Amino acid sequence: MSKQPSPSHLAAIDDLLEEAEQWHVNAGDETIHAKRMGGKWRTIKWLGNSLWLLLFFGPYLRWNGRQAILWDIPDRQFHLFNVTILPQDLWMLALLLLFLAILLFAVTAFSGRVWCGFLCFQTVWTDIYTLIEERFEGTPQQRRALDKAPMDLNKFGKKLGKHTLWMLIAIWTGISFVAWFTDAYALWGNLFQFQLSSAAWITILLFTVCTYLLAGFMREQVCMWVCPYARIQGTLVDVTSIIPTYDFHRGEPRSRRKKSDADGQQAGDCVDCNQCVAVCPTGIDIRRGQQEGCIMCALCIDACDMVMDKVGRPRGLIRYESLNGLEGKACPPVYKQPRIVITSLIMFAALLGIFYGLSSIDAVDLKVLHARQPLYVLQSDGSIQNKYTLKILNKLADDVQVKISATGPKGLKITSNRLLVAQHGTVTPITTYVRVARKNLTVETQPIIFHIETVDSKEPFSSHRESVFIGPKR
Repeated sequence: MSKQPSPSHLAAIDDLLEEAEQWHVNAGDETIHAKRMGGKWRTIKWLGNSLWLLLFFGPYLRWNGRQAILWDIPDRQFHLFNVTILPQDLWMLALLLLFLAILLFAVTAFSGRVWCGFLCFQTVWTDIYTLIEERFEGTPQQRRALDKAPMDLNKFGKKLGKHTLWMLIAIWTGISFVAWFTDAYALWGNLFQFQLSSAAWITILLFTVCTYLLAGFMREQVCMWVCPYARIQGTLVDVTSIIPTYDFHRGEPRSRRKKSDADGQQAGDCVDCNQCVAVCPTGIDIRRGQQEGCIMCALCIDACDMVMDKVGRPRGLIRYESLNGLEGKACPPVYKQPRIVITSLIMFAALLGIFYGLSSIDAVDLKVLHARQPLYVLQSDGSIQNKYTLKILNKLADDVQVKISATGPKGLKITSNRLLVAQHGTVTPITTYVRVARKNLTVETQPIIFHIETVDSKEPFSSHRESVFIGPKR
């Protein structure tokens, strides 16, 4: 026989069902016209937007005569200001991606969807699009009225201006994305001359359409139904995460009252003004608990603080706080939270690898391969000759002339050309021969070090690689 649920379990289920019924999830049947309001978190949000925009439009910056950020796929190079990363150094990019991924999880576990609220490209572009919409169509109330009004010349003009600017930004976004993979200024020249490749045209069209539709029309629907991060964050946030939270102990029961009546009333501090809902870009009510639609942008904190100032009550009715904190429970310090500690150690290890790679990376790198067949050749004059293949990797932006030298057994001589031109962004192979008098070889295998250094370069670079010189058995 199946066990019947106890009355306490049934009561808990009823509470969950009642809470779920209070949640309001916009499934796209209405357009959210969020109110814009200034405040500390709005300023931080704009700073986050500006940081992302600066990075996205980084390819337009020039650095030492070339593009500051460039993914040069045909030449298999990645330029980031002074650093040039070739396929041989892609392990550093892998470590960087690992660091960013773990950082995202760590930040989410500690403070919720900070990425969504302040840095996500969907959030940034949606914020820009809604700002333009407000400039053309007015306040949220005016926008709702305009949407319901019949089409006339006034409505047509406002809609046309808004959508024209939206489309221009979308086109600029598509072109700027392609600029990450080719010279930005040459791209614009080829664009106006209609000389772009089919891949470039398709990419620009795809990003233009996606930007226009996602930021202009879908908006919060992308965060709720398209982006998988909304589901992932639910598994990372717990009662110790510090997130925007409504203090129901202080706010309930709600009561609409005047500032002069604030003292002496038994009601909570919440005056049920709904300003926290009005400013929410996804249209949720944070007073009903944490919901999937909350991107934790903290704009509701600004709105509530402004209302609290007006009614003469302390700020912080909505604030960054953990659920344990609301209940008066002590939260363990960060260094005692296993998931924070583990993710921090992974990030630290990834950073160490990246710093090691950047500090040890050479602008001109050298690899030496000793010939296997034959290991050595006995010359007519009695000397021993070894054959080597030197592979010179030039990570600079220009071709450079390099000088080859070697140190090792006494009296060694390089018989091939010691000067050659190393092609930029690629590996230049050269075959060289080294001879040593047999009397100078005291053992069968001796170390030899090859050196290369640039000649007549703006900045001198050098590199060396150790190999072996092999002779007959003694």
